[in-house]
Amino acid sequence: MTLEWEQVIVDAADPVALGRWWAEALGWVVVGESPDEFEIRPAPDRLPGLLFGRSPDAKTGKNRLHLDFRPVDQQAEVDRLLALGARHADVGQTGEEPWVVLADPEGNEFCVLAPRRA
Repeated sequence: MTLEWEQVIVDAADPVALGRWWAEALGWVVVGESPDEFEIRPAPDRLPGLLFGRSPDAKTGKNRLHLDFRPVDQQAEVDRLLALGARHADVGQTGEEPWVVLADPEGNEFCVLAPRRA
């Protein structure tokens, strides 16, 4: 197989602001920046990355693709992300799930999972 996963593209009203938010949230580095595109990666030479591209379309519903993150301390990460500007999101969960659904400043949902069981 010769395919390599390069990045996930995220539509954004303000790619620079949203890209900077995700860079801060993930501790990633900026590898490309223009008013219409903003790219971050875990390290300059490490893939995959996230590329935020300008889109005139408003987000209208639940994302069909979302990112899941598994921290060591779920509550500490949820608190940190909320302090950065994330907000709780309702995508129909029952409240008994071992994950927390949040949304970034432009409303893109993502999940903060519970730690793995040993």
